Amino acid sequence: MKEIIKEENIVYKKSVVLTDKDTHYCPGCTHGVVHRIIAELIEEMGIQETTIGIAPVGCSVFAYDYIDIDWQEAAHGRAPALATAVKRLMPEKNVFSYQGDGDLAAIGTAETIHACNRGENIVMIFINNGIYGMTGGQMAPTTLEGMKASTCPMGREANHDGHPLKITELIAQLPGTCYVTRQAAHTPAAVRKTKKAIKKAFENQMQNKGTSFVEVVSTCNSGWKMTPAKANDWMVENMFPFYPLGDMKDE
Repeated sequence: MKEIIKEENIVYKKSVVLTDKDTHYCPGCTHGVVHRIIAELIEEMGIQETTIGIAPVGCSVFAYDYIDIDWQEAAHGRAPALATAVKRLMPEKNVFSYQGDGDLAAIGTAETIHACNRGENIVMIFINNGIYGMTGGQMAPTTLEGMKASTCPMGREANHDGHPLKITELIAQLPGTCYVTRQAAHTPAAVRKTKKAIKKAFENQMQNKGTSFVEVVSTCNSGWKMTPAKANDWMVENMFPFYPLGDMKDE
């Protein structure tokens, strides 16, 4: 007799907000996990028709291929400025930017800082893998000391390359931010916490509280020249001590 699988017993369910397009991300990349988290939340909160994502330059730009909502592309680093414009023109919409560390914390530092300082009523999702993943593995503002990259093959040296930038700690000091947190997505428990954090960020926007900023410490196993499993271990051992997880601000 053919068994019927009941819907309530299905562990993996297809999200209607995720598209069927094959991913271009490298195996083990954190982007795909965070994409699914966002898609699930949009579906569960019933906001697919009212959500607008801002995609800048970098690996994250292809989010518009995978999450079925309205998207607007931004020039490199300018996602917070564009998100500001979209939200001010259409305050009834749920607006979020999805950015990597090379975009948000390098060329886009000014846009990031000033949007947060103004308290723009948007959500900013920040993927921090400590490297420029799309363009060849160059050193990023968030690259750790001693960490190797194509532009610092012997490892980052603070006296030559500057110190790694803890942009999220800076954001937390700004009066316009209502919620600032750092999470990860390497284990089921971490995924649940990240999903809870992003949901709170969207809820804050609906309540007009100001800027919510969610960092997700991530891996780039191809850029790091590691297997996915090794990259997760390296992230826990090296990234987490410098970029500790948890809420920094919740008003």
